[in-house]
Amino acid sequence: MHWFQNKESKHPDDKQAVLPEQTKDSSVKLERDACLKHLGQALSSNNERGVVLKLYIENFKQLNQLLGYEYCENLLNQILTYLKETCTNNVYHYIGVEYVIILDHFTQGQAMNLAEEIAGRFDHAWKIDGTDCLCSVEMGLCAYPGHAATSEQMLKCLDLAVTRAGEAGPNQAVTFDSTLQNQLLRRQAIALYIKTALEKEEVEILYRPTYSTDTKNFTRAELSMRIFIKGLGLIGASEFMPVAEDSGQIRALLYYALDKVCQCIRQAEDAGCEFESITLPVSPVLFLQEDFIDEVSKVINTYHVPQGKLALELKESSLTMGYLNLGIMLQKLADMGVELILNEFGSGCSSISAILDLPIQTLKLERLFIWQLETNEKSKYIIEGLIRMAGDLDLTMIAEGVETENQVSELTNAGCSFQQGFYYSPPLKQENLINILGKNKEESAPYIFEE
Repeated sequence: MHWFQNKESKHPDDKQAVLPEQTKDSSVKLERDACLKHLGQALSSNNERGVVLKLYIENFKQLNQLLGYEYCENLLNQILTYLKETCTNNVYHYIGVEYVIILDHFTQGQAMNLAEEIAGRFDHAWKIDGTDCLCSVEMGLCAYPGHAATSEQMLKCLDLAVTRAGEAGPNQAVTFDSTLQNQLLRRQAIALYIKTALEKEEVEILYRPTYSTDTKNFTRAELSMRIFIKGLGLIGASEFMPVAEDSGQIRALLYYALDKVCQCIRQAEDAGCEFESITLPVSPVLFLQEDFIDEVSKVINTYHVPQGKLALELKESSLTMGYLNLGIMLQKLADMGVELILNEFGSGCSSISAILDLPIQTLKLERLFIWQLETNEKSKYIIEGLIRMAGDLDLTMIAEGVETENQVSELTNAGCSFQQGFYYSPPLKQENLINILGKNKEESAPYIFEE
């Protein structure tokens, strides 16, 4: 949900994919301007009290592809008519498939009752030209005065509440409160620190080694990052990467990491290490950058990275984003000798046909399946099937999150020889990684346990 946020919309991908003519229409801009004006007036008056409700329609891009432009335009008009009739207050088509409803003089209880009524309506089908359609919504509410003093602050509060609603399931509403306020402040602190961390090179770069049960050596590695923020402690990439995407800093952060990975590859080559590749996980946001291919090529040439030694990892969920140039960009990277790794394999986000159409060479098994080997005996049959499928397609399979003897045994018996996790090694600093690449566990032990 965080991958494509920007200042205009929580889901700008939907903004471009839904109804181009509608989003470009001047009336929508006028309505958005009117919304911001009303919001500013409400927040600037200390005597005014009320609640702002933001509503986002989920999966509308898929509906547009399935049912067509005209059907979805009529669906949006029907939804907007319903909202205006139900809310009676000012309903604004803010952008794309997002609506802002300013509930002047409402209490939080009244606003939540209204949200529940709206959610109940979305539990039922909408009928357009005799064809039923189900779509779901995420709703966020924020009372004023209180948490936000400006329109921009209010929209940030609403976005966070909408995000939490989406995590709770379809047709849910979440009220922005002190807990979410603390989360917002934490995100803002992280966003402010990322730029400083890059400038001062305070981003800690570590590498997760991958062990081959066939060669009995460490043959691969994957970059991971974390930062230390005073008052917050160590922040992992899973938390600060979405913040970097939202704040527009993901480009600088990942190009910084790309330079570090290629630098590491160069050092490993110069040291005579025998290894297959070193991986950088990348955000789908980079595929929106026109100069992405050029930047990768530039860094490869700067460090004279041999073909096949640099790997870029993308999440399986990114295949559902629908960018027409994704396949073209991936093919260009493959032609440059970059190994392409698909993470979250088995999560069900993309179809097998999509994998077949793309120049993917390596799959990473969804770590959820690895964890379930300890609690659900049936999971091993799913793992065996996925590993067999990868082998039949002549694709390499890597299992991540391996932590126990049982997991190692099950994965090895199923034919997955590349395994990564704390069972083998914690993340290592670059100098220690160089000392274990191409080495067995016994030779590597002094450098692993030194960490």
